[in-house]
Amino acid sequence: MTTTIAVAGKGGVGKTTVAAMAIKYLAKSGRGAILAIDADPSSNLNMVLGLDLTWTVGEIREDMLSKVKESITAAGAAMGGLPDGVSKREYLDYEVRSSLSEGIDFDLIAMGRGEGPGCYCAVNHNLREVIDGIADHYRYVVVDNEAGMEHLSRRTTRDVQHLLIVSDPTQRGIVAAGRIAGFRNELDINIENAYLIINRLPAGEMPPALRKAVDALDVPLLGTIPETHDITEFEFSGRPLVAMNDDSPVYQAIAAMLEKIL
Repeated sequence: MTTTIAVAGKGGVGKTTVAAMAIKYLAKSGRGAILAIDADPSSNLNMVLGLDLTWTVGEIREDMLSKVKESITAAGAAMGGLPDGVSKREYLDYEVRSSLSEGIDFDLIAMGRGEGPGCYCAVNHNLREVIDGIADHYRYVVVDNEAGMEHLSRRTTRDVQHLLIVSDPTQRGIVAAGRIAGFRNELDINIENAYLIINRLPAGEMPPALRKAVDALDVPLLGTIPETHDITEFEFSGRPLVAMNDDSPVYQAIAAMLEKIL
């Protein structure tokens, strides 16, 4: 059975850092094969994982639609065909599997940019089936989401066992986290568990006003991540975050949280 962990939150709160540390923890604990899905259009999860990225799912989709249009223009054929008799499903399956960035401990699929003008319903349906079929071969799937979660129901039919909603230690961040928590009930997929994570919390106790706002949410606080300088040093150097030492306070905090829920 595949366990899916999705990381969500407003922009700039550290979703990608949490996703990277979660992948590092799963790899170190030897829990099984891991697939990372970068669902943020900026596609930078590969950098923190130390993997090359040559092709995104969005680029594959656009390339396929371009080939279909060229075929229609050249031959006046009905919509649905590709050169050499290749079906859309076969093309997408081959290209998405070829785009997979393979690492030693984990693999990566990057979704890339969203849809352009035109109808994408049939293409996205095929893409969902292709990506879900690939994910079935992994014990864990970790999804780094864009600011919202709309794409989860558009691009995958997978249920999510654990949704990690990340916030910074601000009232605005908590309000955004609350909206995301509420939005999870409107999706076409089932989210079994949802948790709040406060990132970059300065040393010391959580301020009373912030604690009150956290307690008012309908998701439990899973834990906090301390504000440290080790992440900044990695960002400056461009080194992948998964190479961070195991004694890093950031990694230790996220590892302890995952130990609770897995």
